[in-house]
Parts: sequence; C-alpha cells; structure tokens
Amino acid sequence: MSGQKCSDVMTKDLVCCTPTDTVHLAAQSMKAQDVGSMPVIDSQEKKRLVGIVTDRDLALKVVAAGLDPGKTKVEDVMSRKLVVCKVNDDWQMALDAMGQHQLRRIPVVDDQGRIAGIIAQADVATRIEKPAATAKVVEEISRVA
Repeated sequence: MSGQKCSDVMTKDLVCCTPTDTVHLAAQSMKAQDVGSMPVIDSQEKKRLVGIVTDRDLALKVVAAGLDPGKTKVEDVMSRKLVVCKVNDDWQMALDAMGQHQLRRIPVVDDQGRIAGIIAQADVATRIEKPAATAKVVEEISRVA
C-alpha cells in the first residue's frame, strides 16, 4: 500500500457550509450526513477551504454559551487554524499530521486550496491495510496532552 496518495484514502463528495450559514443549518446538515465535522468554504462556487466546524464547536461555543443557533453564523464558531494535506501528498503525511496535532480528521485540498475531500480516523482504519500504522495514529490522536 505504499505510495498511496491522500486522494486514494479520502472521502469525496463532501457537504460543506459557508461562513454566513447559520449553525442551525450546519448542524442539520451534519445530522443528515451523519458526520461530526463539516468543512467551511468561501462559497459553493469557489469551494476554497476557510475553516472547519465540528459538533464539539456547536456544543461548546453555541449550546453551552446559550447562543441562538438560528442567528449564530458558522464563522463565529468555526476553527480557522487548519491542518490540511494536499490530494497528491502521500497518505503517511496525513497520518503523521493527524497524530502530531491529535486530529480525528484532516481536510484534503487541491493546489488552489479548494476542498477535495477529508480523511477521518475511520478512513484510516478501513482503507489502509496497515494495522500497525492505524493503531499508532489512533493512539496518538487519543493521547492525553
């Protein structure tokens, strides 16, 4: 399996939201797709990755803060500091980045910064036939700092 690219392992055809979408809309979309995070793109036309919003963001920054999900914008709660990999990067680079930054998922972008897919912990477990590598990543992601 060596030589596999991020594009070989990533989940494609993602549903994304924009910074001006409400968190209510983003949460509904995440529920419909059964995902715990959603890439945030500048526009549905350009698809340039500008952030990511997670179910944890929604729980801590919206619900726990008592904000109105129908009025709060995704841009108010999304993470802007992103760790990404490129479609042609070796998947091991994505694994290393996930372990180093304790990420359960990493967005995959093209050379123009447009969202191409996402690699989640589950993708690593199911699409890469290297149990030792998978176990190492899961251990690093789950490590208590």
